[in-house]
Amino acid sequence: MYEATIKKSFSAAHLLKEIGGKCEELHGHNFLVEVSVAAESLNSEGLLIDFRVVKKWTDEVLELLDHKYLNELEYFKNINPSSEQLARFLYDRIGEKSRQAKITLSRVTVWESENSRVSYSL
Repeated sequence: MYEATIKKSFSAAHLLKEIGGKCEELHGHNFLVEVSVAAESLNSEGLLIDFRVVKKWTDEVLELLDHKYLNELEYFKNINPSSEQLARFLYDRIGEKSRQAKITLSRVTVWESENSRVSYSL
């Protein structure tokens, strides 16, 4: 199995309700996102996928989040915009693009700091 991963970043603000502590106050992060795709075999050019394609898919979705107050976005109206929920949001939207290209999205990882990350996969 081959797996290719790209990294992108975005900045956003949020607050997390009913968890206690400082995170209940408005704050922001410079999030780092890793997007991994996988395939059993390579294409005719000897690639799993051109990295530029995965970067484009990711950029299109991150544009919805970058420099936004996440709590105000429709998707997060009734849920905490945690890193876990961000990973699922990204996975679902990038996954739509990867399915159209017949590429398996294997994992999305969201880093909210250099020491804290969460991954989502099926």
